[in-house]
Amino acid sequence: MAQQRWGSKLGIILAVAGSAIGLGNFLRFPVQAARNGGGAFMIPYFAALLLLGLPLMWIEWTIGRFGGGFGHSTAPGMFHTLWNKNRFIKYFGVIGIFGPMVIFIYYTYIESWLLGYSFFALFGKYNACTTDQSMAAFLQGYQGLVKNEFFSSIAPSYFFFLVTFSLNVLIIYFGINRGIETVCKYGLPILFVFGAVLVVRVFMLGTPDPARPENNIINGLGFLWNPDWSALKSAKVWLAAAGQIFFTLSCGIGVILTYASYLTKEDDVALSGLTAAVTNEFAEVILGGSIIIPAAFAFFGSAGVEKFAAAGAFNLGFVTMPLVLQKLAFGGIFGFLWFMLLFIAGITSSISLAQPAIAFMEDEFNFSKKKACTYFAVIVFVLCQPAIFLLGKGVVDELDFWGGTFCLVLFATIETILFGWVFGMDNAWTQLHHGSDITIPRIYRFIIKYITPAFLLFILGFWFVQEWVPFILLKNVPAGNVSYIVATRLMLVGFFAVLVFFVWKAWKNKKIRSS
Repeated sequence: MAQQRWGSKLGIILAVAGSAIGLGNFLRFPVQAARNGGGAFMIPYFAALLLLGLPLMWIEWTIGRFGGGFGHSTAPGMFHTLWNKNRFIKYFGVIGIFGPMVIFIYYTYIESWLLGYSFFALFGKYNACTTDQSMAAFLQGYQGLVKNEFFSSIAPSYFFFLVTFSLNVLIIYFGINRGIETVCKYGLPILFVFGAVLVVRVFMLGTPDPARPENNIINGLGFLWNPDWSALKSAKVWLAAAGQIFFTLSCGIGVILTYASYLTKEDDVALSGLTAAVTNEFAEVILGGSIIIPAAFAFFGSAGVEKFAAAGAFNLGFVTMPLVLQKLAFGGIFGFLWFMLLFIAGITSSISLAQPAIAFMEDEFNFSKKKACTYFAVIVFVLCQPAIFLLGKGVVDELDFWGGTFCLVLFATIETILFGWVFGMDNAWTQLHHGSDITIPRIYRFIIKYITPAFLLFILGFWFVQEWVPFILLKNVPAGNVSYIVATRLMLVGFFAVLVFFVWKAWKNKKIRSS
């Protein structure tokens, strides 16, 4: 099968940026910043970006382009290429297919809520909800968690899931150039326009209630950005910042490896990786930090924002923001812009999550695009069902931990050690700068080899010491959810084992063909 290629340098940069720019930029980031010292959070945040985020971006772009030169677009083949003397290393690469698929099976359902809410905003479906309690009840009814006056069944939610799932599969079917690249080239500019409109409108709020002059946009920005320096003494804040960098840049998932594999050997990875990271940071820090928290502060004050932030990112996006926007003139239009912005951010991320599995079937089993997409759609559609119908049983949280947290850190640790220590920094540095449009500061040789893996090993070690035993023994899981969590873990173990088998099968077939 002929190797796929990106249509332009801008296309690959926007595709990687699109993978990174997701719900975390607009929902998770402001909550993390507000909870962890406000402006002080940005110190460990930017430290993590420089010591963890940028090195991992360059590592993954370089490994991806290098592996693509040997006909591999996924981590098992790339890891084997980096360390071909070790016959087991390819199985560690399975995490780079497993993780994205696990995230995909719950992320698309959450993404579909945004599509539904875009229409609800336009047609005033939730206009009768004027309190956070009624808006939360609307969300729970839509999710199928309860039956109430808003929704009598999960049917509306399931309809939007089917539309969203089908749209994802359709984009993937059209391939790298006509599908993913096209969507990102048009989708990201639209996202930034919607974001800019919302930021301008939020800044125009001023002081909505003259009786409470302290509730204004300036103080709202201050709530998010004024530093609580004492927070820097807490290891929890530093870990939260590192986790946000992981979450926001899509590092450690395997997606960037696959995207970069479609580059030619002469294509730049140094400047492209930096540009993709900067684009994501603009979306997160400038746009994400200027919409939801300042707007909520202007209407509900400090106590209200603290309450909403404590309730979590989803409540902030689906409860607080609709309440804020419907207080404005043309609130339905602004509500549509908000939820459509999030939907675009979601779909540019979810299509990237599907690509490693598609690429694995195409590369290692010579499947056609149609056949690979069909297999992927059927398997993942079945796996999506527990996330939809068992949402209230903790299944999504469990999937998010293994796919969106643990696997990210573990995979990033493995690929960083492979890159800097097994492949070797001399080879790594040469590959990183081959065809490069910039020269990366030499200090990053030291950072990539020593600081980044040490940072990652610290995060893993810290979690094992503090969280491993109670997490594995389900200490904090409600009794009624235990059986569902155990079943979810068994499903994930079985799914991982199946992927390991197919990697083994692919290499066995190669040996047969070469003999």
